[in-house]
Amino acid sequence: MTQPQPASLPQRHLYKLLDRVLGSSFDSEEELLKSLVRDLVERDEFAVVGARLWKLVPEHSSYRLLYQYGDVQHIPDDYELDIAEQPTFAALAERRTVTDVETDTLLRERGIRIYSATGVGRLVKIAGQKFYEYVIAINAPVVGEELSSMLAIIGSAASSALQNLRHRREREQLARDLDRASELQRSLLPDHTVEFLDYIAFGISVPDSVVGGDYFDYLRPTDMHEEQRLSIVVSDAASKGLPAAVQALFVSGALRMGITYHTKISSLISRLNTLVYETFPNERFVTLFYCEITPSASGLVLYTNAGHCPALHYSASSGRIAALEPTGPILGIAPNQRFSVENINMQHGDVLLIVTDGILEAQSPDGQLYGQARLEEHLRRSAGEQPRTIAMRILEDVQHFSAGAQYSDDRTIVVLKRTAPHRA
Repeated sequence: MTQPQPASLPQRHLYKLLDRVLGSSFDSEEELLKSLVRDLVERDEFAVVGARLWKLVPEHSSYRLLYQYGDVQHIPDDYELDIAEQPTFAALAERRTVTDVETDTLLRERGIRIYSATGVGRLVKIAGQKFYEYVIAINAPVVGEELSSMLAIIGSAASSALQNLRHRREREQLARDLDRASELQRSLLPDHTVEFLDYIAFGISVPDSVVGGDYFDYLRPTDMHEEQRLSIVVSDAASKGLPAAVQALFVSGALRMGITYHTKISSLISRLNTLVYETFPNERFVTLFYCEITPSASGLVLYTNAGHCPALHYSASSGRIAALEPTGPILGIAPNQRFSVENINMQHGDVLLIVTDGILEAQSPDGQLYGQARLEEHLRRSAGEQPRTIAMRILEDVQHFSAGAQYSDDRTIVVLKRTAPHRA
């Protein structure tokens, strides 16, 4: 019976066949290549009687036999070929596919006289020469130009399949890493609601992607002998995604450590600024609003605004809203920057609304900005409600306003309200 020859297989059929074989799902590179070796032998279209898969071992300067299949005498498992004694391996880097006479004594004893080989995968440099990560070598009744051409196509397709497999695994690993980062970031966010004296605060942060650069926290001194106080911080890293999330985690850790010392607000933020400058040379810019509440009949609230969008102070007695503009620059622009501290007095029923620019700069599908005026109007209408209700209504309005828009950003809202007089 006459064996079919590679010439009888049009290249378009070969491409379709390879697409079907290599398009299958594999868990490892070696599993993919072993499957290909089996198909080369089992499919009559290829006219191949035996095939071997070799893997480069750079530390040995050799290729190790990974797999053999077909009508060829068995070669010892893990048999190695020294690249210095096999010039064909180096030639593959230039020509991709080579047909040659076998020179290795043991392989000749196993009946291999003439073979074709193709390189698969990346090129690795050893002693100034380049070698493919894998080599597929085959035997056929007729080893000629048509077989070499077919094998070159197979090698190229297998390399692409390896690259796709690696990219898929990298994406899966990245997704797992991002999930872990997201869990870590969520674990560092405080409970939504905190009560302190006659104040209630509610905060919520909604990242635009798996992780985000927005951050809020409620901070209290750990020393029981210190004066009772509550600090609220909201920050926004200028970058997006993972770099922004790393900055947010850094700011969180630095502030939690800094708050344990009875440091002036201006000094605390100035030191944080220098740390951001020194730690993030490429993604430096972070905006931050920080306020501190202590027991005070006048409702004194100290604050500093480091380039953050204005917080809004609603006065229950007058119905007016005051915008708390920046009192210093964005964090990380330069070292040793100064930040002044301002204050407001929150009377019973007053509300302090702190947001990130993902709220103010939310866009409608036609490009309009949500803006401060709309935010102020929402605050006036809902100021009599509990902080949670105020925050969720604003967030719902922003999401409705921006539904269908191309651009979006992380969104964070913290609402602080002074409710009833504190009873000793």
